[in-house]
Amino acid sequence: MPQNNQTLLEKTVADQWQTLPSGLTVLVRPMPGYSSTHVIYATKFGSIDRDFCLNGQTVHLPAGVAHFLEHKMFEDEDGDAFAKYAKTGANANAFTSFDRTCYLFTATQQLDESLDVLLGMVGHPYFTEQTIAKEQGIIGQEIKMYDDSPDWRLITGLFECLYHSHPIRSDIAGTVESIAEVTPAMLYDSCKAFYAPGNMVLAAAGNTTMEQILAACKRHGLMEPRPAEKVQRLWATEPMTLAATEKTLTMPVSKPCFGVGFKEEPLSADDLRTEALYDLVLSCIVGGMSPLYRRLYDEGLVNPGFGGEVLRVDGCCCILFTGESDVPDTVRQLLLDEIARVRAASVDREVFTLCKNEKYGQLIENLENVEDSASQMADFALSGQTVAQQISMLAGLTAEDADAALQHILCTDRMATMYILPDGTAQTAEEDKEEEE
Repeated sequence: MPQNNQTLLEKTVADQWQTLPSGLTVLVRPMPGYSSTHVIYATKFGSIDRDFCLNGQTVHLPAGVAHFLEHKMFEDEDGDAFAKYAKTGANANAFTSFDRTCYLFTATQQLDESLDVLLGMVGHPYFTEQTIAKEQGIIGQEIKMYDDSPDWRLITGLFECLYHSHPIRSDIAGTVESIAEVTPAMLYDSCKAFYAPGNMVLAAAGNTTMEQILAACKRHGLMEPRPAEKVQRLWATEPMTLAATEKTLTMPVSKPCFGVGFKEEPLSADDLRTEALYDLVLSCIVGGMSPLYRRLYDEGLVNPGFGGEVLRVDGCCCILFTGESDVPDTVRQLLLDEIARVRAASVDREVFTLCKNEKYGQLIENLENVEDSASQMADFALSGQTVAQQISMLAGLTAEDADAALQHILCTDRMATMYILPDGTAQTAEEDKEEEE
């Protein structure tokens, strides 16, 4: 008898999933014939995790601790982890986002040795007052670099408008003042709370096997049960009102940058379906195949980078449209008109199908690349899902689902606008607005 579609999909994806006695989730996608292997070690700990209760004790972290900790994980009593990776030939990196921290490497040889470096450095943190002081200067320079980025200032400015108290308002790297408060105790508390195996995912794709990855886990004690730390994230109540409706900055940019943000109801941690549905709605409104995008681009009103995105973390969900334009208010009004038109007339069925097929194809295409494949596994696993489940979920979304979702999102009473104008134009813009009034 022929296999059903779900069985064929699972066979194609070929992800192997196992939860170890320590609580660690391990995912492996063997890719025979590939020469390299990509490994990601991820924890659900990001910049928004600022307040929590650890074994009955309340801990408050200044902004930037998760990112600071990411930097310090590469240094221990034996030296720098990058130097160890250099000896194995692996290309290593790490990053911190709003809700996770990921350590990763790609290797074509000495995979076992590189796995030992990764699991060793994350499993045995080492912090002192002296090493922290050294890192404060390094990260301070990185913070200044972000302060000079118009794209990043645009996004953070929108967050400051949309949210009153949610920690997404704070820069992922923090500020020079906030990281000056970091202590070894804060970093060790963060490790105890969020670097526990039960809060982490280890994903590998490429020239490897589950047996090889499990052997590395065994060498580092991850096959043994671990006592579970009692951790409770603490959140302040965030109202659905806006902190501000508009904000303007001036920077040395050649063309005005603008952003339009909509504050939406928070989604549950495992609700990837609604997030994917919102993303499809945005593609139908401003995606490359949408009528609005073609008009804006053909008339020279925006550059190719204009688009929309859904950002969802614990306690926060928002939809952001960003781009560059000499006439940002005109583009904003055209965007609002198109949202109203699609809401009234329903999503174009042909455009919806094209957008859905594009995203479906991207998920399948990622299976052929070791970096993308491991990233997909880790991303979905942090929400308790497999790649196969995500693909099946996307395939089941309909234009009717999009129509229903659009009735409840992108409302102008929860909309904020952010402008970044070239130096010397802010006063002129304010004067023009006063004349219009």
